[in-house]
Amino acid sequence: MKRKSISLILLIILIGASAGYGGDIAITIYNSNLGLVKDVRQLEFKKGVNFLDFDEVASQIDATSVNFSCLDNKNVAVLEQNYLYDLVSTEALLKRYIGLNIEIIAEDDRIYQGKLLSYDNSNSVFGGTEGNVILSDEDGQVLMVALSKVADCKFPSLPEGLILKPTLRWQIDSPSKGAKKCEVSYLTGGINWQADYVAVVSAKDDKLDLAGWVTINNTSGATYENAKMKLVAGDIHRVTERGRGEMDMVSYAAPMAKGARRPQFEEEAFFEYHLYTLNRPATLNDREIKQLSLFPTTEAKVKKVYIFDASQSGYRRNQDDKVKIKVNLEFENSEKAGLGMPFPKGKLRVYKEDSQKALQFVGEDLIDHTPKDEKVRVYLGDAFDITGTRKQVNIEDLGGDRRRETFEIKLKNHKDDDVMVTVVEHPRGWREWEIKNSSHPYKKIDNHRIEFEIDVNSDGEEILNYTIQYN
Repeated sequence: MKRKSISLILLIILIGASAGYGGDIAITIYNSNLGLVKDVRQLEFKKGVNFLDFDEVASQIDATSVNFSCLDNKNVAVLEQNYLYDLVSTEALLKRYIGLNIEIIAEDDRIYQGKLLSYDNSNSVFGGTEGNVILSDEDGQVLMVALSKVADCKFPSLPEGLILKPTLRWQIDSPSKGAKKCEVSYLTGGINWQADYVAVVSAKDDKLDLAGWVTINNTSGATYENAKMKLVAGDIHRVTERGRGEMDMVSYAAPMAKGARRPQFEEEAFFEYHLYTLNRPATLNDREIKQLSLFPTTEAKVKKVYIFDASQSGYRRNQDDKVKIKVNLEFENSEKAGLGMPFPKGKLRVYKEDSQKALQFVGEDLIDHTPKDEKVRVYLGDAFDITGTRKQVNIEDLGGDRRRETFEIKLKNHKDDDVMVTVVEHPRGWREWEIKNSSHPYKKIDNHRIEFEIDVNSDGEEILNYTIQYN
């Protein structure tokens, strides 16, 4: 099959594409595969009880969430609401024409006319080479036309009930006729957003050029022309029904760019979330990934933190195991540090210039929703030149369910610079415990976490010994 066309469908699509409509659209996008659409249009009313159609809605609309309001006349009453989604398609047309006459044109321009008896599914009709379309001509003869030979299908008319686009249809009781301004709002799936952050760390790893981007993925089945756009950051509660899954957001890497210094989004606290309003209209096409600058490139103070945490390295208790040293960048999301804007959760990618001034990727991490004045720690990978081992060197049974354990942690630094490694230990927090001896100072973060800050000289070694007693 070469042309693979259906004449009536092409004509209908061309007519529909030229129709268009005028309206005022606003969309609020949540980072949970959800959008709230508000569409204001001038609609033509008839007096009394009649039907009113409203097309150009998202194909993933939640029909139970629709709200209709006539802004010019509050006395307009909605008696009934319907969502029509039986769209024109190959499958829909062929199904409606079972038992009716159609015309098939073969690749050699031979024409077959007759009553449609059966067909293979629409995937085969447009994409396959196996199977047949079976017709019965006016003499009662049965014709089998191989799909591999079909070039075109013609239908006399569009069957009743098929529509071009998903449509809302209301039964309205209007006290008057004429054009009236109406607002329709609804929730739709298939639209999502996430924050993406791009950072370039300085040569000394003490400064960070950070830019924020908003990545929007629209597969809702509708295009939003010149829409007023808002984004909600936060974890809203939704009732999950069986059969209604959520779309995984496609990760998309934003380029590092020096943009305008004025942010495009105005941020404000909203209920228990944060609301970001785009300060200009934007068009969001169906099946499009769009990126918008969340805030311009900002310089922030940052420090490198090395973490030794055996619980995150597959460590097996009572064995002398190597533990990977995790490399993190840490900064305060504060005005003093050069930031101070609430960060929506998202992926942060970090780059650094090499000796030839070429940017190289050094790691990425996911950050959660982060209010201002909170600490952000980004895990980038494992240290190459810093190693560590941990072993239990002694255990004593003190009787009465009491126990004393001694551990040795050995750190080696093969770098040209001195480093500080934060050693994290996790006592059995469900028991009462105390540190009896320690070769280095420590901080009790909580009942499940102790931290030691260990300075290790260049090409040097440092050994931490501590004894913990469970009472």
